Amino acid sequence: MSGSKRETVVSARDLTKRFDSVTAISSLSFAIDAGSTTAFLGGNGAGKTTTLSILLGLLLPTSGSVTIFGEDMLRHRYRVLPRMNFSSPYVDMPRRLTVRENLNVYANLYGVNRARERVQSVARDMEVVEFLDRPTGILSAGQKTRVALAKALLNEPDLLLLDEPTASLDPDTGDWVRGHLEAYKRRTGATIVLASHNMAEVERLADMVLMMKNGAIVDRGSPRELISRFGCDTLEQVFLDIARKRDSAARSAS
Repeated sequence: MSGSKRETVVSARDLTKRFDSVTAISSLSFAIDAGSTTAFLGGNGAGKTTTLSILLGLLLPTSGSVTIFGEDMLRHRYRVLPRMNFSSPYVDMPRRLTVRENLNVYANLYGVNRARERVQSVARDMEVVEFLDRPTGILSAGQKTRVALAKALLNEPDLLLLDEPTASLDPDTGDWVRGHLEAYKRRTGATIVLASHNMAEVERLADMVLMMKNGAIVDRGSPRELISRFGCDTLEQVFLDIARKRDSAARSAS
């Protein structure tokens, strides 16, 4: 490697989000390098989805700042949103529209050139051609997950945010999707941010892991660094240690 400093694509400083008396995230600070894959890892309610929603501009933080591609997301998010996209199996597309109609709508919203051709190309890539003309509402959970990923890749985003990208997929299809994401990153140099409960997925895809608990980042490092620091064999064991209130210092003292 040349040793040259990588561009910072995402920079968050002291992010806090409160919903009435509930603090969803508290004083999060992190930076994400261009071309990297960063994973938010934590239990249910740790604040992962809230953080992704703020990065997308869907939620405004109570305090703190987010800069993406050098732009302040609180003031100028529309300058960078065309370079981003998002996928979650928990966010439904209009159920009465067919898959093709939904993808065409999103392609036009993102200003994709030659939208129909691009929809067909992404549908082939994600192997959803056979149900392009089915109403989205009647698809299986796994099919909806693949369609959501197809939507997320329509504009060939420079920053791809993924919430549980392989949820509801069988192991074979999940492995295929992870391979597709790796190939997409190699081809485009895109930056990927994901939240996942699939530990093997995070170990495979992530360069950096931000471990979250109760709305705060409690540890960070590459999967290999975290596994070594906690004296574990797998990232799942690290996750369980943190979930069960043990930390690296406690392990070192034991």
